[in-house]
Formats: sequence, structure tokens, C-alpha cells
Amino acid sequence: MKAPTTQNKPGTAIGLKLTAVFLFMVMAAMIKEATQSVPAGQAVFFRSLFAMPIIMIWIWHRGDLRQALVPVNLMGHIWRGLFGTTAMALTFAGLGLLPLPEVTAIGYATPMFTVILAAVMLGETVRLFRISAVALGLVGVMIVIWPRLSVDADTLGTAGTIGALMVLGASILRALVQIHIRTLVKTEHTAAIVFYFSLTATILSLFSLPFGWVIPSAFDATLLIGAGLVGGVAQILVTSSYRFGGASMLAPFDYASLIFAAIIGYFVFAEVPTLNMVAGAALVVLGGVLIIWRERQLGMDRRKARQVTDPKG
Repeated sequence: MKAPTTQNKPGTAIGLKLTAVFLFMVMAAMIKEATQSVPAGQAVFFRSLFAMPIIMIWIWHRGDLRQALVPVNLMGHIWRGLFGTTAMALTFAGLGLLPLPEVTAIGYATPMFTVILAAVMLGETVRLFRISAVALGLVGVMIVIWPRLSVDADTLGTAGTIGALMVLGASILRALVQIHIRTLVKTEHTAAIVFYFSLTATILSLFSLPFGWVIPSAFDATLLIGAGLVGGVAQILVTSSYRFGGASMLAPFDYASLIFAAIIGYFVFAEVPTLNMVAGAALVVLGGVLIIWRERQLGMDRRKARQVTDPKG
């Protein structure tokens, strides 16, 4: 497996990551508008299919075409595709039912669920600090979605409640994807993981055909195709950002998506964030940042341990 070329250029890394985060929000806005009349499964098909040409050109340019097309663990890619495609479909369905900033805030629960699943499925040791950060983040998520679940508010069972539960389910599935990728990267090239996800998502989304695909209007078709192209570019940019900066440095910039979501939501959809959403999102972001900080500290400790037990000199 060819090692990727990396350079320490923090400014470039942050610029690429922020651009990718913004483009993902633009893509989400396109999907949100299109899913008012197009089923979520059909949106997944367009998003995945039209991202593939962009991804293939990028893989070819990097010289990784062979590694992308010849997987070692094909079933691993299929399972990753199944989890990821289902998460994407649930998110797209949620976008049609909830404000963009709310979907974004609930989606921040993914790192919390990743820590929980890593402990359960991978046997990772989770100490009090990370448990506290996870608990803080989950409290924040509950604050965000509580108005959707409140029986007193007579919202239980409404479209908003269903949307919140869909996005929360998508967050759990994305955490499962993260756990699965930790195993997949041991045998698979990054190019193969990116390519086969787009391929499996395109194929799996076709199984939603019996659930009511429609002939999209010219406007909706433009949005769906644009979402695929923009999503493909964003995926390349976020992957490329890690060639110029470390994961722990770049991870906090994911939370800029809430700012972009609030701006786009306000000016495009006339959505004003509620006090519950802002307060809950603040707790979720704090919990996520604490987890990122702790993961960075653990990574530094592991590197020091390797230097002591496996000296290079």
C-alpha cells in the first residue's frame, strides 16, 4: 500500500477543511429543498452517482486507480456501504422535516456514539473523562430534540419528531461506520474506501425504487445533480486536508458547520435557531471538543510509549 504524501501546512489544511464543511452544508441545503418533492432514497442515488465522476478523476490524478478498484475485503466495503447509505437516507429524510441547523446539531452526536461503540465493540478502555464528555454531549442532544419529544407540547408522532429520530438514528449509524472503518483501514487503501462507498451507495439506493421515486422537475434535478457534484468535491477536499494537517488539529473545525447551517438556514429557508437548539448544540460541541482533546492526549501518550519501547536510534 502506497503511503500518502503528507506535508505540515496548517493554513492549507484548515482552509481545505473549512471549504469542505461549507460545501457539505451547501449540499445539505440542496438536498433539503429537493426532498420536499423527491424521496430521500432517490436523493441518495443522485448524491452518490454524480459524486463518482469527481471521485474517479481525483483517484486517477493521485495514481491510486488500481488500489481503488481492487479491494482486499469486499464484504467489508459492502457492510460499510450498507451502514453509510442507510445513515445518508435517514439524514436526507430528516432534512426534509427539520430546520437545517437542528439536523446539523443532532448530527454532532456521532462522536459520542463512536466512543460508546468503541468501548462495546472494540473493547477500548473509556475512563471517567471521556464518559463525562459523552454524557455532556448526549445531554445537549436531548435538549435539542426534547421539544420534538415533549408530550405536553403535543408533538409526539408529528413529522418533526419522526425527523429528529431519523437524524439521531443516522448519527448512531455513522458512529458504527467510524468503528467499521477503523477495522477496514487495516487492509484497504483510502481510495478504495472512498470509491466503494459511492458505488455501494448508488446501487443500494436503487432498492428504494418501489417506495415511490418520481420524475423530478428541472429545478429539482439540477439541485440533485448539483448536490452530487458538490458533495464529491467536498469529499475530496476533506480527504486532502489531512495531507497537510493532523486529524486532531482539524477535527474541531467540523463544528463550523453549525455556523454555516445557521446562515444558510436563515437566508435560504427563513429558519431561526431556537434557544433549545443553541443551548443544546453548545453542550454537544463542548462534549465533542473534550473528546477530541482527550483523543489527542491519548495519541501523544501512545507515541511516547512507542518511542520508549521501540527506539529508532
